[in-house]
Amino acid sequence: MASTSTVQVTGLKELDALLKTLPAKIEGNVMRGAMRASLKVIGDVAKTNIASNGTIKTGTLQKSIRIGFKRKSEAGYGWMRGILTAGSKDAWYAHFIEFGTASFYTGKGKTVGKPYEIRPKNRKSLFFAGLMREVIVHPGIHPKPFMRPAFDQANGKAITTFADYVRARLPKALAKAGK
Repeated sequence: MASTSTVQVTGLKELDALLKTLPAKIEGNVMRGAMRASLKVIGDVAKTNIASNGTIKTGTLQKSIRIGFKRKSEAGYGWMRGILTAGSKDAWYAHFIEFGTASFYTGKGKTVGKPYEIRPKNRKSLFFAGLMREVIVHPGIHPKPFMRPAFDQANGKAITTFADYVRARLPKALAKAGK
C-alpha cells in the first residue's frame, strides 16, 4: 500500500550560497515562513482526508493539526525543522485513527493479528454493560490514514509553494536590509 513519489529540486546550492550572505535573522524568517507555507498545504490536505474518510465527528482532530519548528544555530547559521503534527489533549486518539489498533495494527507486539484483550489490573472481574466479565475483547479499529497520504498527495505543491514564497519574500527582505 505504500506509495513512492519522486520530487526533483534544483537550485539549492545557489539558494544556500545566497542565504549564507544574509544575516541569520533574515535567513531564519524567510525560511520559517516558506516552511510554514509549504506545511500548511500538506496540513490542509490532511484535514480534507479526515473529512473524506468518515472519521469526522466533532472537528477536534482537524483542529489539532498544527505546525511547529525546531532549530539549531551554529555561528548564526544552522538548520531548521518544520513539524506537522496531529493530536492534542482533546484529540488524543489521532494515532489510533492513522495506524489502527489491535488486530488491524501491522506493527509488532503480542496483539498483532488477533483481538485485543482488556484485563483488569486487580485480577478481579470487570463490570461491563451490566455483566461481570473477566476479560473484554476489543476487536480493534481499521486504520484510516490521513497524514501520510496528505504528504504523498501534496508534496509537489508544497515544494512549489516553498519556492514561490522564497521568490516573493527574499527580495523584500533584501531591500529592507539594504542589501
